[in-house]
Amino acid sequence: MLPEVIRAGRADLYSIFRTRAQDCAEALAIEDGSKKLTYGELLGRVDRLAAVFLARGVAPGDRIAILSHNRSEYLEVELAAAGIGAIVACLNWRLARDELQHCINLVEPVLATVEPDLSEAYRAAATTPCLAIGPDLEMAIAGAEPDPRTGTMVGDPEAGLTILYTSGTTGLPKGALISHRAHIARSMAFAAQLALDPSDGFIAWAPMFHMASTDHALATILRGGTVVMVDGLQPAVINEALSRHRIGWFVMMPGSLDAFIAERRANPLPVKGIKVCGAMADLVPPHQIAELTAFLDTPYLNSFGATETGLPPGTADLIAPGVTPDRLSKRISAFCEVRLVDPDDHEVPDGTPGEMGRKSGGLCRLQQGRAGCRSADEFVPGEAGRLQTAARVSFYRVRGFSQIDQRKGPAACPRSPARGLICAPARSSAHHARSSHKRHKRSGHCCDQLLILALHGIGTRFADGQGPSRLHHVSDEAKPFAVGRVEQIDLEFGCQNGRFRGHQRKGRVSTGAVERGRNDSGM
Repeated sequence: MLPEVIRAGRADLYSIFRTRAQDCAEALAIEDGSKKLTYGELLGRVDRLAAVFLARGVAPGDRIAILSHNRSEYLEVELAAAGIGAIVACLNWRLARDELQHCINLVEPVLATVEPDLSEAYRAAATTPCLAIGPDLEMAIAGAEPDPRTGTMVGDPEAGLTILYTSGTTGLPKGALISHRAHIARSMAFAAQLALDPSDGFIAWAPMFHMASTDHALATILRGGTVVMVDGLQPAVINEALSRHRIGWFVMMPGSLDAFIAERRANPLPVKGIKVCGAMADLVPPHQIAELTAFLDTPYLNSFGATETGLPPGTADLIAPGVTPDRLSKRISAFCEVRLVDPDDHEVPDGTPGEMGRKSGGLCRLQQGRAGCRSADEFVPGEAGRLQTAARVSFYRVRGFSQIDQRKGPAACPRSPARGLICAPARSSAHHARSSHKRHKRSGHCCDQLLILALHGIGTRFADGQGPSRLHHVSDEAKPFAVGRVEQIDLEFGCQNGRFRGHQRKGRVSTGAVERGRNDSGM
C-alpha cells in the first residue's frame, strides 16, 4: 500500500476536532456556568494552549498531569495535548496522598495543570512544574501565538492521548493508556449504537477523571455537540440544562437518581430532548429506573463496560420508559467481538459460565496486541443472545481473602453463597456502606474479614431487591459518592468477641490487623 494512503488512514483526534471546529465555528462547544465558548473560540484557545505546552518543553509522548474539578479548561488541556502528541494523565482528586503520589510517579509527568484549590494536595505528592488553572493559565494563553507544529506531531493513531486510572481492586490504581484510535472508535461506536445526532449535547457532571465524562465529552466535541460542564452532582443545574439542550446520553448513575428525581418532582421543567439516560442498571432499584424514565420519557441504558474498553462490550440494551425491569442481562454492543472463554482462552461449552473476552477498536493501548480483553465477571448465555452475569472472577482482596463485588447483588451472582453486610450511617438509610463478609480461620480463631464500601441512594435493598443481612452504625461521617461508585470511608474497623466496632480514621480503608482494602469500578 502506498505510504500516502497509509498516512491518510491515520486520523488523530485533534485533526478531527479542528475540522469540526472549522465546519461549525459559530456553534456552542462548551457551556461552563456563565462561560460559553463557540467552536471557533475553543479552537483558538486550544491552539494557543498547545503552543504554551510546546514552549514549556512538552514533547510528543510526554505526560501532562491534570488535577482539577470539572471545568472547560479540562477539555482544553486534553485537546491541546492531542494536537502535540502529549498524553494527559487524569488524576483522581479523591485519592489519599500516597495513592495520588503513586499515580503521579506511575506516569512521570513533565508538567502539571492544577486547579488552585487542589494545588496543596498536588504539591504534597509531587514536585512537577505546575501551570495553575485560572489567571496564570489565562495569561499564558493570552500571550501565546499558535504554533504551526500543532496538528502535525501525531504520526500514529496508536499514540496515547489520555491515561485514566482504575480504582485498584487488588492494589494501587493502574493507568489505562487510551490512544487516539481508541477515543475515536469509542465515539463512533457509541453514536452509531444509540443513533446520536451530531448536535446532541452531553452534560459532564461525573468527574472528568472518569471515562463517563472524558470519553463522552471528547466524543461530543468530535460530533459538533455542546458539552455542558457541571462540577459534580447539582440536580437543579442539571435539570435546568436539560430544559435548554438536546442531550444524547444523559448520564445518571446509581448514586444520583434519588436526588435528581426529587429535583424533577419539585421543578418539572420541560425537557428539550434526551436519547437515552442512566447507566449500570445492576446498581439501581428497579422502581427508580421506572420512575426516572417515566419522568424523562426516555429509555434507560443497561450498560456494561470498563475504563479499558469504554462503554462496550455489553451496552446495547435499553429499558423502555416507565418499565420496572425484571431482568438485567446484557446485550452485546455493536462493533466488537465477544467470546465466553475459560482461563486458557478456550471458548466454553454452551451453558458453562465463562469470562467475557472481547476485542474492539475502543480497547485501551495496554490491551492491544493481546488475545483481547477479559472482563472480571463470568457470564452465561441467556435468551435471545443476551449474557447473564454468573459470578465475579476478580474479587476484592484483603490480605488475599476474597470479597464479593460491590456492583453485583447476591441474585446477580447466583453461584456465590455470600450475602452482603451493610453498615449504615445513622442519619439516613439511603446513605449507607455496604460490605460482604466471609469466614476465615486465622490463628485458630474464626473471624469476619470486612471491606466497607460506601454507596448512596439505594436504601436498604440491593438492585436485585434483596435486603442486607445485618445493619451496623459505623460513622455519620461517611460521605456518599454520587456517581454510582464506591468511595473509601476511611474507617478502622474489626470484629472482637462477636461485636462490631468502627471509628473514623484518616487514610485508606483498613481493618486493624487486616491489610488495607480498596475498591474498583465498572460501568
